[in-house]
Amino acid sequence: MRTTAILMSAVVMLAGIVVSEAQDEQPVQASGQAIKPQTVCPVMGGTIDKNLYVDYQGKRVYVCCKMCIQEVQKDPTKYIKKLEEQ
Repeated sequence: MRTTAILMSAVVMLAGIVVSEAQDEQPVQASGQAIKPQTVCPVMGGTIDKNLYVDYQGKRVYVCCKMCIQEVQKDPTKYIKKLEEQ
């Protein structure tokens, strides 16, 4: 019984290590460069709110406030391009 508990503990620890390493990996662009997570609103330049965003053609644009959602919806390609240039 004790051996089983030790074995189960080892399996849980190994699983935790594998999961944490997988979470550390960043998505990669076709050019091979790592994609940095968005932290700045492309409209106002403030800190983004992860609950506020616009999805357009498979891409997500995070913004800082509800007013910025409306701006991005007017011309989403403009803001996606701006983020890609950063």
